[in-house]
Amino acid sequence: MQGGVFELIPAIMLLYSVNMRIGNRDGDQTMSEHSFTLILDGDIEGRLDALFEAGCDDATFGCVDGVSYGDFHRTAPTLVDAIASAIFAVELVHGLRVTRVEPDDLVTAAEIAERLGRTRESVRLLIARKRGAGTFPAPVSHLRVRNRLWRWSDVAAWAGGDASTITTARTIAAVNAALVLRSTAATLPDAARMLVASLEHG
Repeated sequence: MQGGVFELIPAIMLLYSVNMRIGNRDGDQTMSEHSFTLILDGDIEGRLDALFEAGCDDATFGCVDGVSYGDFHRTAPTLVDAIASAIFAVELVHGLRVTRVEPDDLVTAAEIAERLGRTRESVRLLIARKRGAGTFPAPVSHLRVRNRLWRWSDVAAWAGGDASTITTARTIAAVNAALVLRSTAATLPDAARMLVASLEHG
């Protein structure tokens, strides 16, 4: 079974390719700087020169606890163009594969407090519906444990965030979902692939 969510990453790459051709032809696209981090599968040791030559000269690479990453500050017409071109460039280097984009749409209460510029106690009261109108978004994961997770796109919308912030969060969430599917699709039984496809169109 092909198509749908299983083809999102190739579709993003195609969109990037088309946009670059249009931009090169028309020369009228507005460029902006987009900052994000790519989490990598593979060791960057000995590959920094290859990454630079592949077009990652706008990134700083590092490793934390054995996990490699690249902090990008990429100029492109849109966030999608920036992420797609960065993924494409990284994966030109043999042995490296992108597994996730950050900042992740999934956030803890502490991260919500930091992003909203509130205290943790203020956010705790909002979550408990003891402050405000009682409309704070519900968590989307780890409901029964202490470290629950929320979608930043939901929280940003609740807080009256600008459209760009909400779109950015939703874009990264969708790309991360596609990256997870890309890494697991080949191992899924047919029934699971059919379920994923049916949920996409449900």
